[in-house]
Amino acid sequence: MRKIFAGALMLLASLPLMAWQGDVTIETPNTQMLLTAKEGGDLQQSYYGDKSATLQQLRDAGADLSFHALPAFGTVDAVHTPALQVQHFDGDLNLELRVTDYSKNDDGKAVVHTFTMQDKLLPFTVKVFYKAYKNVDVIETWTEIVHQEKKTITLKRFDSGHLVLRQGDAWITHLHGNWAAETQVTSEPLTQGMKTIRNSDGTRNSHLDAPEIMLSLDGQPQELCGRTIGLALCWSGNYELRVNTISHKEHHVYAGIDPTASEYVLEPKEVFETPHVALAYSNEGMSGVSRIFHRWARTEGWLHRGMQTGDILLNSWEGIYLDITEEKIIKMMDDIAAFGGELFVMDDGWFGNKYPRKVDNSSLGDWVVDKQKLPNGIKALTDAAKQRKIKFGIWIEPEMTNTVSELYEQHPDWVLQRPGRELRQGRGGTQVVLDMTNPKVQDFVFSIVDNLMTEYPEIAYIKWDANAPIQNYGSLYLPKTKQNNLNVDYHKGLIKTLERIRAKYPNLVIQDCASGGGRANYGLLPYFDEFWVSDNTDALQRVYMQYGTSLFFPANAMASHINHCPYWNTGKRTIPVKFRCDVAMSGRLGIELQPSQMTDEERRQCTTCFADYKQLRPIVQTGDIYRLISPYDRKGVASQLFTKGNDGAVLFVYKIENFYDQPLPRIRLAGLNPDKTYTLTEKNVAVGQKPCQLNGKTFTGRFLMDVGIEVPLWEEYASRVFLIK
Repeated sequence: MRKIFAGALMLLASLPLMAWQGDVTIETPNTQMLLTAKEGGDLQQSYYGDKSATLQQLRDAGADLSFHALPAFGTVDAVHTPALQVQHFDGDLNLELRVTDYSKNDDGKAVVHTFTMQDKLLPFTVKVFYKAYKNVDVIETWTEIVHQEKKTITLKRFDSGHLVLRQGDAWITHLHGNWAAETQVTSEPLTQGMKTIRNSDGTRNSHLDAPEIMLSLDGQPQELCGRTIGLALCWSGNYELRVNTISHKEHHVYAGIDPTASEYVLEPKEVFETPHVALAYSNEGMSGVSRIFHRWARTEGWLHRGMQTGDILLNSWEGIYLDITEEKIIKMMDDIAAFGGELFVMDDGWFGNKYPRKVDNSSLGDWVVDKQKLPNGIKALTDAAKQRKIKFGIWIEPEMTNTVSELYEQHPDWVLQRPGRELRQGRGGTQVVLDMTNPKVQDFVFSIVDNLMTEYPEIAYIKWDANAPIQNYGSLYLPKTKQNNLNVDYHKGLIKTLERIRAKYPNLVIQDCASGGGRANYGLLPYFDEFWVSDNTDALQRVYMQYGTSLFFPANAMASHINHCPYWNTGKRTIPVKFRCDVAMSGRLGIELQPSQMTDEERRQCTTCFADYKQLRPIVQTGDIYRLISPYDRKGVASQLFTKGNDGAVLFVYKIENFYDQPLPRIRLAGLNPDKTYTLTEKNVAVGQKPCQLNGKTFTGRFLMDVGIEVPLWEEYASRVFLIK
């Protein structure tokens, strides 16, 4: 589905057929996957982990190596569950896949192994791909399905990958949540039976459950030690992750598109490519897996921003909501410039002609400037930003419209709907989703960005939102016989549109927002530079949410903003501005409030924060993460460290519980050179206070990692940030 792989796949297709009998080793720098691919036989997967095993050693040790790499319905027994099931043109539900070809291609950065399998009876072909990177310990796997049967067939289940692990004291860590409470970490032992994690929102797939999991093979998950596997399904739509634990035998892990209401009708010769599944293995615990995923995302094209850092910005939403005027916007630009910020983003409320966007029940789709609010247009704002030596950004919601809009009046057939059934409407009682399967809608969505950038090339940043699920299951574009293709084809159309945007505007910074963190996934991040973690910016809850998010996503992808206080969703809880700043500094720093309402202390602290963050930013946003103490461990504090070679390290410590005579843990660092000497410098010191007694002190790396430091955290919501050089 991604153009990045097209060249490699063409090369693979051009290689001559080869015969072989034997074992195949798929290698990254420190890990391997072992398979057996006998021509005319089944493709079998035997091992995934470090390089301490060979297939012969596993055989000699009595291991069961007869696991289907892609178990198909009609081949696997009733105890196992299939990863692939089809209904042939004649109604047959069975597959008997046999290996007919194996090839591999080195594209310089990775080696792609391709196994071709065909059904014994019917002209049905599956290619199973494994892409092993040379510079990072990630293996991606996916499939391509094609047939030459007489009529269409139906893909009833089409998982991207299957992994087998020997049963033991294995635990699963997954991310569950809700709007304004995303990515809450749940860890639990894998017991006998089926564990299923899925999402069926339609447009946003990471609000309730996220399409990533970690598997700890040595008991309860640990951050810095223990054999751990990470799995991420690189898909933006509905998905299903399953772990089937068979009594006294093994764990079978499946990942793919959720087949519920998505059984895909496939034409003869049409190629269906499943999403990629990324696998990472580390014996350095969950933080070890996170570091692998972060490097893979930044260096292998799965995060559009790559190794670049993001600007410090002010977003207008929680400051003025929809009450946008030119005067208010320019005043907010003055404020962010005075703080030392680098970018201002005008959020929702700037558009609409016949239906001005005054409340959230109209105007989506009518992307023209509301001249009542902005009499001098967007050009006046980009000019004002330039005068203040900051950049300008803007909010859009391209995939949605309101039934109260000129777009809906002109093109009611462009929204998802089923004729004869009542149109269910979301936010504001009028919001509906455009039909991204329709090429005309794709052209329209592309034109929203293209028109803005053509008329206002000074726009440096776009916040792309998506605030509605698919509630009306039906497409006027898709034929009646292919309505089940909607959930998949919607996201294919979205990705096709994003590819067009990126081809023309590769340097435009685009934020992926979906009612907060609803689209934090590697299906879309190749086209986005960052994502909005949550609509909830309360600093205490962000400690928990950003901890969970960091399991798979790097800091330069995580938008983290300083908020006003008391906050709208936490009642009268008052969190000091320093704590709010320190939490926001652990991601791509921004601010989400009305600066004119800030106290003098808040303004001074934010100015200090911004100045210090510019020094820390390269380490935080592009360094390696070590999560030292989890907020879920209930030790009263949470702590994480970012390291980056000779640039040093940045340590964050947050006090998240407060009691009299409270025992707090000593902070032991990680990822340092034990034989080097390091100096601690406290950053973002609280207004009116002096640095703590650790400031300027020097320690060996061995002491910092083996013994640790006593970080002073006396007050409620105390926090400290240290640069370690």
